[in-house]
Amino acid sequence: MKTTIKALIATASITLMASMASAQAPAPTSLQELLNQVKNDRVSEARVNQEREAEFTSARADKQALLRRAQGQLRDEEQRGDRLGAQFAANEQTIIDKEIELDQASGTLGEMFGVVRQASADAYGTISTSIVSAEFPGRESFLQEMAQDSKGLPNIRELEELWISLQTEMTESGQISKFTADVVDLTGGSSSQEVLRVGTFNLIGEQGYLVFDEATQTIRPLGRQPDGHQVASTQNLLNATSGFIPTFVDPSRGVILNLFKQKATMSDRYHQGGLVGYIITVMLAIGLSIGVFKIVQLTIVSGKMRKQMNNIDNPSNANPLGRILTVYNANKKADVEGLELKLDEAILKELPRVDAGVNIIKIFAAIAPLLGLLGTVIGMIATFQQITLFGTGDPRIMAGSISMALVTTAQGIIAALPLILMHSIVAGRAKSIVHILDEQTAGVIAAHAESEKA
Repeated sequence: MKTTIKALIATASITLMASMASAQAPAPTSLQELLNQVKNDRVSEARVNQEREAEFTSARADKQALLRRAQGQLRDEEQRGDRLGAQFAANEQTIIDKEIELDQASGTLGEMFGVVRQASADAYGTISTSIVSAEFPGRESFLQEMAQDSKGLPNIRELEELWISLQTEMTESGQISKFTADVVDLTGGSSSQEVLRVGTFNLIGEQGYLVFDEATQTIRPLGRQPDGHQVASTQNLLNATSGFIPTFVDPSRGVILNLFKQKATMSDRYHQGGLVGYIITVMLAIGLSIGVFKIVQLTIVSGKMRKQMNNIDNPSNANPLGRILTVYNANKKADVEGLELKLDEAILKELPRVDAGVNIIKIFAAIAPLLGLLGTVIGMIATFQQITLFGTGDPRIMAGSISMALVTTAQGIIAALPLILMHSIVAGRAKSIVHILDEQTAGVIAAHAESEKA
């Protein structure tokens, strides 16, 4: 009995705990209430189990229906896959047949397509770099599409566009046209100005020759303009309204003009002479200065002497002839030999003043070529040193030393020529003055001798 009660109590406790966990019912206060509650819970659990079993049975039927439905869809999809596979195979065969039919129908159109693409590529290379595109921008876009991006056969419109592009380039190559465009200056700014296009050869603006940069589609002045007379001819052409205007045209379409950027100017060549060239220049400047000074001085002295010759009776100490006449007047009572010695002494005193600086010009004229030869030797020594260090692979390494070797020789010769000419002029003026002094002195001595005889 006790065992049964304990079992009932344990069962009731378990049931009670379950009931408290689920429904949170109040705890029984007696064994009878506990028994009644267990019975009620048993009935409830049986009903719940029946409901769950009914739900499981219903869900199983639904799952069976879903399974049968999925199996039916699988069979339908398999049948559809078979139909699509058969259709794909039929389409593949149709494509092959159509390709064969297209090849037979196109005939030589494929060759024409290749020719058109090649012609478009050639035209694109020519037109994109042509200065005509500076006046008519955007012409190369269609040609680029035809040459690179087109995958099919060209139609009539595209062939006409290609024809027009080629015809326009040929026509404009023989035209001289003026148009307004933005010109980028060398400082980075831009200005709108009138540009003259000479065929496909040159662009001319206010600054002289212009170049067209096909990468940026801009017009800018040439980095270094050609010689002044060439630029002047372009300005004459730019300002002309009619008639024939001679000018210089670059037939290489800018290649020769771009070479002018690397061409050394006279200033660059002068500075290539280095220190020796500067010394030659200083000597030339000093020699020419002395020569000009002596020419002016001797010219003034000659003028004073001519005036003195017209007034011999009133000698002046402001000129060599007057000073010699003064010596004569002071020694009129001397004999002929004594007078001659006095006058020779007076002439010898005048010679240093007359010949002063003449020999310096002569020395500079002789030293200048020697300095040029010295610069040549120095330049060749430097050239051979560079060959020893770097070899002869790059001639530009030796260009500076060779330039010095050649430029200094030219500078020495160029300096010697005007110095020699200047020396000849100054020496001739000095000799003419000395000749007048000798002539007048001889006349005075002859007159004095005749007066003594009388």
